[in-house]
Amino acid sequence: MDYALLLDTFGRIHAGRAWPRQRLLHECLRAAIRDGTLAAGTRLAATRTLAGELGIARNTVLYAYEQLASEGFVVSDRRGTVVAALAGTQRSQAAPLPQAGLARRARDLRSMANVASEGLAFVPGVPDLHAFPLASWRRHLERAWRSLGPAQLNYGDPAGEAALRAAIADYLRASRGVVCEAGQVFITDGTQSSLDLCARACADEGDTVWIEDPGYGGALAAFRGAGLALEGIKVDLEGLAPTPHDWQARRPKLVYVTPSHQYPVGVVMSLARRLALIEDARQAGALIVEDDYDSEFRHEGPPLAAMQGLVPDAPVLYCGTFSKTMFPGLRIGFVVAPPGLAGPLAAMRAQSSASGRAAEQLALAGFLRSGEFMAHLRRMRRLYRQRRDALVAALARHLGRIAEVHGASAGMHLALRLPDERLSDVAIAARARAEGIIVNPLSFHALGGGAPWNGLMLGYAQVPAERMDALVRRLAAVVHLAAYEAGVTPADPDRPLNRSPSAVSSPSAPSRS
Repeated sequence: MDYALLLDTFGRIHAGRAWPRQRLLHECLRAAIRDGTLAAGTRLAATRTLAGELGIARNTVLYAYEQLASEGFVVSDRRGTVVAALAGTQRSQAAPLPQAGLARRARDLRSMANVASEGLAFVPGVPDLHAFPLASWRRHLERAWRSLGPAQLNYGDPAGEAALRAAIADYLRASRGVVCEAGQVFITDGTQSSLDLCARACADEGDTVWIEDPGYGGALAAFRGAGLALEGIKVDLEGLAPTPHDWQARRPKLVYVTPSHQYPVGVVMSLARRLALIEDARQAGALIVEDDYDSEFRHEGPPLAAMQGLVPDAPVLYCGTFSKTMFPGLRIGFVVAPPGLAGPLAAMRAQSSASGRAAEQLALAGFLRSGEFMAHLRRMRRLYRQRRDALVAALARHLGRIAEVHGASAGMHLALRLPDERLSDVAIAARARAEGIIVNPLSFHALGGGAPWNGLMLGYAQVPAERMDALVRRLAAVVHLAAYEAGVTPADPDRPLNRSPSAVSSPSAPSRS
C-alpha cells in the first residue's frame, strides 16, 4: 500500500478542510477502511515506518491508530495493527451499481449454471474425460513445442495454422462427406466462436435468422449478440419443419440447424427434409449454418453425411468442434465456408482477429495425421454406445409407462419426452437436482410461444454403464412422485407408482459392461 499516495489523494479531495496532520491521517485511514481500500485483515504499516514514509512525527501516527482502535476500525496484537474484521465497508454494503451502457441483448441472456465439472449424472455435452489418451496428447504437444521457432511465437494466420486446416479438410472429406479444401477451413475457439463468425460475416444487424425451437441456447446468444432478428421454427420428429408460409413471411438470411443430432431433442433430420431445406434456402438467398457438434458418435445405422456435401455448391456454412471428440478445454473449432465466401471471410478475419496458440493447433494436426484421433473415436463410440444401451434399457424399465425416449441413435445425450403436459419438466429437473441428478428441461430451450417439447435432456457420456440403472431408478422416483401429485395415470395402471425418491434409491444395477 502506498500510504503517501493515499494521503495525497485524500488531501486533494478534501482540500477545503483545515485539518491538522494527525486528524487528516486519521480521516484518510478511516475512509480507506470504510470503502474497502484497506480490507479487513490488512496489517497496517508500523508507526515508525509510516512516520518515516510520510515525513511526519511518530506521535501523529500513534494518535491516528489510537483513534481508529477506539472506534473499532482496527485492533492491535503483538505484531502490530490490523484492520478489524467487523469493520463494515461502504464498498460491500453499497447498492448494486446500475448497468450503465449494458446492451439489452446482454441483460436478456439466460443464466446458465455451470455444472459440467461437478461429475454429476446426467450432465449433457461433456465427454468422458477420464478416457482421453492424455499421455499421447502430451507427446504431440511436446513435439509441437520443439518444432516452434521465433516466428510461431508471433501472431499467426487469422484463419489458423495451415497444417491444421489441411488436416481438418482431409478428415472431413473422408469421414463426413464434406466437400472442401484447406483454404475454406477457418480455425475458431469453439462452437460459440464459429457461430459468432457466421453471424457477423454473413448477416447484417436486423437480418432474420431461423433457429430451431427448441434449440441451442449458445446459438441464441451468438445471433442475438450480432443484432439479428430471431425466428423460432418448430422441430418435429424429422428435424426443422418450416412451412411455405415461413419462407414467404419470415424469409431468413441465415438458417441454423443441428441436423445430425438435434440439440436438445436429439432427432435426426431426414434426407428428404435436408434436401428440401437446401433447395429452399438457395431459392431464398439464405445460408444454412450446419452445426455438426457430435456427429462422430452414431450408434445405429451407417454414418450420415453432412448436409454440406449432399449437393454441389450447397449454401452451407459447416461448423464443427473438437470439444466433444477431444476435450472442452482444448477450445478449437472450425468453420468450412462455401468457396465463394472463403476469400471475403479470410479478409474479414485478417481485419478483426489475431490467431495464436500455434503449439496446440500443430499438436492437433499431428494427432489427426497420426491415426490416434480415429483410434480414440472408435474407442469412444464403443464406450458411448454401451452407456447409451444401458440408459435406454433402464429408462424402459423404470419410466417406460410415462415417458418416451427420443434421439438415442447418435451423440452423447438423449431426450426423455413427457407427453402429459401436467408433468412440469422444470419442476422435475429442480427436484432431480436436489437428488444430485442433472437433467435439463427441454422446455427451457424453447424460444417462446409455448413449448412443443416437454421433457428432460439426459447426457450419458460420463456415466458408467454399471451405474445407469441405480441412477435412473432415482430419477424415476422423482418423476413418479410428480406424476402422483399431478394426478397423471401411467399407461399400465395395474403397476403401482413409486411415490417417493427414497423408495427406490438403494439397489445397485447389474453390470452391462
